[in-house]
Amino acid sequence: MIVIVDSGATKADWIALDDKGDQVFMTQTLGLSPEVLTPEVIVERLANNFELSKNSRKVRRLHFYGAGCGTLRMRKFLKNIFKEFFPNAQVEVKEDTYAAIYSTTKVGHQGIVCILGTGSNCSYYDGHQLFQKVTSLGYIPMDDGSGNFFGRKLIRDYYFHKMPQDLALKFSKEYNLEADVIKENLYKKPNPNTYLATFARFLVENKDHAYSKGVIDKGLQQFVNNYIMQFELATKVPIHFVGSIAWFLRDELKTVIERNDLVLGVIRQRPIEGLMEFHKQTI
Repeated sequence: MIVIVDSGATKADWIALDDKGDQVFMTQTLGLSPEVLTPEVIVERLANNFELSKNSRKVRRLHFYGAGCGTLRMRKFLKNIFKEFFPNAQVEVKEDTYAAIYSTTKVGHQGIVCILGTGSNCSYYDGHQLFQKVTSLGYIPMDDGSGNFFGRKLIRDYYFHKMPQDLALKFSKEYNLEADVIKENLYKKPNPNTYLATFARFLVENKDHAYSKGVIDKGLQQFVNNYIMQFELATKVPIHFVGSIAWFLRDELKTVIERNDLVLGVIRQRPIEGLMEFHKQTI
């Protein structure tokens, strides 16, 4: 059995294939980001999933693509955990950028591949190799245009009284915005980046409001400036996107991309379907 995993900070999609490439099961767990989770929490999330626990010894190959796996130390950290949970499997751990590439870009084709979900990232793919010019420092100093970026913006504008009154009233009715609750989620509970990203839903649902339009446009333009434009071939190759923010704000994203004389490529909400097709070729 071959298992393919695409894990963001919020959730992880799992697909198992048999030796013929037919789907055995598809399931989902909470995200398995090694930067913010302990081994105990990761094992608990695996063990609490019925399909994974039942089939743990049947897995022969595990291909894991995850947020927070950009460094060798984090990849080794996860690989050791997976080897214990899936004792008979050959384990491969790569950062989620590879999932985005394999699900949007054909081998031999050039492109710039972006992630806009809970976090954000951007890479150039020359048809065979991945190139990055900026090493991500995580959700606090980076992640422009992401869910946690927009969530942080909404909370700040609410507390600094920069959010229009009508929208602020609606915002306060949908979320618990007490200072103690926010600080507990940010500084005491796991996955503060995921917590921040939950507020981005409000922005998407109210994207036609003048305030929201400005926040979205500025955030996406900042992503273009800092991430996409760092590559010399930015205006000459297609720009592909994966992630919930890219998907639900695809119209706004299209506007920003075209305004910058860029060519919009594929937009996928989740890379897992493309990943499955990619790995079927290796069975």
